[in-house]
Amino acid sequence: MGDSSDSVSIDIGGKECLVKTSKGLISVLVCGDQEKPALITYPDVALNYMSCYQGLFFCSEAASLLLHNFCIYHIDAPGHELGAAVISSDVPLLSVDDLADQVAEVLDFFRLKEVFCLGVTAGAYILTLFSMKYKERVLGLILVSPICRAPSWTEWLYNKVLLNLLYFYGMCGLLKECLLHRYFSKELRCSNRQGTESEVIQACRRSLGERQSLNVMRFVQAINERHDLSEGLKKLECKTLIFVGDGSPFCTDSVHMNALMDKKICALVEVQACGSLVTEEHPYAMLVPIEFFLMGFGFTRQQPIASLSSNGANPTNPSRYFCSIAPEMLSPESLGIKLKPIKTRATIDV
Repeated sequence: MGDSSDSVSIDIGGKECLVKTSKGLISVLVCGDQEKPALITYPDVALNYMSCYQGLFFCSEAASLLLHNFCIYHIDAPGHELGAAVISSDVPLLSVDDLADQVAEVLDFFRLKEVFCLGVTAGAYILTLFSMKYKERVLGLILVSPICRAPSWTEWLYNKVLLNLLYFYGMCGLLKECLLHRYFSKELRCSNRQGTESEVIQACRRSLGERQSLNVMRFVQAINERHDLSEGLKKLECKTLIFVGDGSPFCTDSVHMNALMDKKICALVEVQACGSLVTEEHPYAMLVPIEFFLMGFGFTRQQPIASLSSNGANPTNPSRYFCSIAPEMLSPESLGIKLKPIKTRATIDV
């Protein structure tokens, strides 16, 4: 299965591999030294590795922390990679269980036994499900605005609207607005009173225009038919770090997920004035908690994280943002390290 004909090198800082699985082809971008421990990522609906994670991974502090310690395997949902063709209608629709099993086959392809996982919303659900089905293969989870319950009637109907828009109108303007509402806070979407969108939203809007609507439909449909993971979460044993923006439509789901899990292994970081896509809207709010989390596994940064007050640290460049952290959730027992108590709220000027 690891035949060299299945992979193609590209000049974007990594090697893009088209991996053949029993569930179909899936694109994986490999960044870094494959002798290092593996960190796999999975994006949210209609996003790929670039539009979901560039804010986090393209800053020097994240490179010092993540790329120094890991080889990154960016897994895109089927048909969401750059330049993807429309998935044939002859290919069966995949369930969330199929997508989780597909992740396991990607690990087999690269001969990875144990990995760390980083997922956003729908991608967080897939990786959480994967960690339940393949417990022995997951060392730690970093989840951004995760969902763990079956869709509420409101979300189910909302997703049905998205599916109809995708089917009849493709990646139209209205659909993009719905998705931007899913990803970003109202503060960012309405931040410029002069009518000029932030660079983050402009970049995301362009990225959405590159997606194949029928491929996005398949992912939305799978997520809209997901099942409740609540009982399994109570038995999950891998250390988990959860981020969520207080302006995310999935904030309640993320808090619910944290409440179900053992406080000794799970920590919740709530980022104020932020939507679901914390990796793009406030990536610098993630760095210190991730550093503490990884210290519990013996990882260290290559160089000290630069001051968060440096110019341009936050791509949205607000005057300030807050990171609300419950002390018991980031306790030494939770993260496996010796730390002084963390304040409930820390104000960071940027």
